[in-house]
Amino acid sequence: MLLIVTEGHFFVFLPQFIMCTGKWAKCTGNLLFPLTLCCIVANILLFFPNGGVLGTEQITESIWYFPGVIGGGVLVRLCVGIEHMVLLPASVMRAAGIEGNCMANRCGMMVSMLLSVLGVAGALYCMIVSIVGMQDGPLCDTGDGTFIYPFFNQTLNESYLFSQEIWDVCKHPENVVLWNIVLFSILLGIGTLEAVLLLSQVANGLLGCLCGTCMNKRQVNTILLCVCS
Repeated sequence: MLLIVTEGHFFVFLPQFIMCTGKWAKCTGNLLFPLTLCCIVANILLFFPNGGVLGTEQITESIWYFPGVIGGGVLVRLCVGIEHMVLLPASVMRAAGIEGNCMANRCGMMVSMLLSVLGVAGALYCMIVSIVGMQDGPLCDTGDGTFIYPFFNQTLNESYLFSQEIWDVCKHPENVVLWNIVLFSILLGIGTLEAVLLLSQVANGLLGCLCGTCMNKRQVNTILLCVCS
């Protein structure tokens, strides 16, 4: 930043990249695409512990809330068209960052900001369900043929998450405890990252509404702000 003071005025030169809200929107959208795909895949894998197939009544209840499909996936990534799915908030973000595109304006950034709020809600949903899923533990057969939640209602000090030696209480499906912990942890981590990216886009979208998106190449590389005393 360059500050020049003259009589009764001061001038501030801001580099172009400070106002480059459109490029950040495009970058955020590009990052969200693979994250939502990972969420959906992780959620689907939860239905097949250790690669096995279970009956619907033998699957952990938290999985049926579809944290990765509905939360980290559908609410962030909406189905558009027949042959492919696109991330709606990310699509608008990317469009808002394409130079010369009709979305590269304040209106486009506002829409992107509003859709990002929806995405944040989805990411938070994914995080909350994943935490509950890890806290309650998996539904499993402890050896008598009945599927129960052996780790349900444990205190933090008693939590199975910190006592690997008691994981073998679940006899079937094999390795279901580790399977659930790993995949729910992935969903929690991705949901957290999605929430951070989308919150940054909310702030970026607000800045874009107020200041506009990136300048094109024909414009000067700096913005001159003059504030009168």
